[in-house]
Amino acid sequence: MHITILAGSNRKESTSTRLCEYIQRQMEAKGCTVELFDLYKKPLPFFNADNRNPDDANLQELKLTMLKTDAVVLSTPDYHGGMTGVLKNALDFLGFDHFDGKAVLSVSSSGGAVGVSPLQQLQVTVRNVHGINCPEWISIGAEFRQFDEEGAPANEKLKQRTLKTINYFIQMAAKLRA
Repeated sequence: MHITILAGSNRKESTSTRLCEYIQRQMEAKGCTVELFDLYKKPLPFFNADNRNPDDANLQELKLTMLKTDAVVLSTPDYHGGMTGVLKNALDFLGFDHFDGKAVLSVSSSGGAVGVSPLQQLQVTVRNVHGINCPEWISIGAEFRQFDEEGAPANEKLKQRTLKTINYFIQMAAKLRA
């Protein structure tokens, strides 16, 4: 199974991106092919409804990646109770062709309490492009934003919750793919 993780931070040392890297390793260990598309490293132009397909190598790579993927993980930090502008911008370039019938897992990292608002916003957006939201999600708040030297969440309870959610998501994605 091919899974794309779209990391929606524009910070170099983003904890949401670190969480994505951990999720990627865990999914690969379970036999999935996983591509991490990091919007910090591959920025996109601003969305313009008059030109939905500008000549931009990163945008073309994102669209192709999303077309061929079986399932999607969307990750964002919590910016004032919402998803980041860079993630929303990327999602505005995508549509039904990229999400229709695919399982989507939402992930968030918050500098305060657990980031529920951006997760809910992601789920609304996913419904509007005909993706299928995973009923589980992963959210880490300020007290759980530490990672060990191997890049795993330092909090054991969070690590177990993340692994349980990954397993659930992979099973769901496999059923939808079949």
